[in-house]
Amino acid sequence: MSYTPDMIRQEPTRECQRVLSAASKLAEAVQAAAIVLIAERPLDFARLKQEAGNFRIIVASDQKEVQDAARHDDVAVIAIQHEPQTRQFLVSQVLLEAIADELLQTGDVAVVVYSAFEKDTSDTISVVRLAEQLSKLTSRDLQRLETKVPLETLRIVVDLACDIGRDGREGKPVGTLFVVGNHRKVMELSTEQIHDPFRGYPKSERSIRNPRVRESIRELAQIDGAFVISSDGLAIAAGRHLRASAEGLNLSKGLGSRHWAAAEISKATGAIAIAVSESTGTVRVFQDGKIVLRIEPMRNAMKWHDMSADSPD
Repeated sequence: MSYTPDMIRQEPTRECQRVLSAASKLAEAVQAAAIVLIAERPLDFARLKQEAGNFRIIVASDQKEVQDAARHDDVAVIAIQHEPQTRQFLVSQVLLEAIADELLQTGDVAVVVYSAFEKDTSDTISVVRLAEQLSKLTSRDLQRLETKVPLETLRIVVDLACDIGRDGREGKPVGTLFVVGNHRKVMELSTEQIHDPFRGYPKSERSIRNPRVRESIRELAQIDGAFVISSDGLAIAAGRHLRASAEGLNLSKGLGSRHWAAAEISKATGAIAIAVSESTGTVRVFQDGKIVLRIEPMRNAMKWHDMSADSPD
């Protein structure tokens, strides 16, 4: 149910008010560009905006009634997707979306207020310094692709590719390749190089939404060959040798066999191919044989400072 002006909004708890008051003082101390509130219920956002003083309030939520209430109170809104992720991952995604919406800029400092322990109250403050090197894909970039692969699946795979490009494995750079969508055709145009580590496992243990599966993929990224991912986010196979051939491809000089394989398989099958460069960590997204997105690795991760403060009486 969406928010309407005559709906009764919940008053912020006393604890929430104290946390927001502390956040305002902290924002002043660190010269923050804004206070970002991750809200789970519709509040009197106009009142909270007044209490924030000179600092801009940005409300982030995955609930439409919260988003509508904030817009009604003339507060900037970031609409996020509901996913069972860690709070640090959630805050990271909120800030990336804020940059995409031009509510924040790379290099800004943001004070983020959210609930880390109790769902219905704000109990945690983080100061996040957005590095100038911040360059990671957001949902908006992927929405431009005309593909039948669901946005959620693409986001997870591309984020995973970015993590591999940035961190490698055990301190060593790693290059790898993902092919997402039209997996039956991709399997026809590829051969097995190694014993498939995903064969025989139930769907629940092959879903890329499962953190353990993503960790397994990070580990397996060191082997040769491509990962094949279905449109619904299942790891179909790993270590596949792609043997598609497509004419008329034109790639930049310097790109190796992994990128040519990505271009060829995306042209031949209509799947999305995502290649991670071992030498630079750069992630390139291929569609119909062409590079449609390029993401440079975020070498300097966002710096986190968790703050606790006594209640200001």
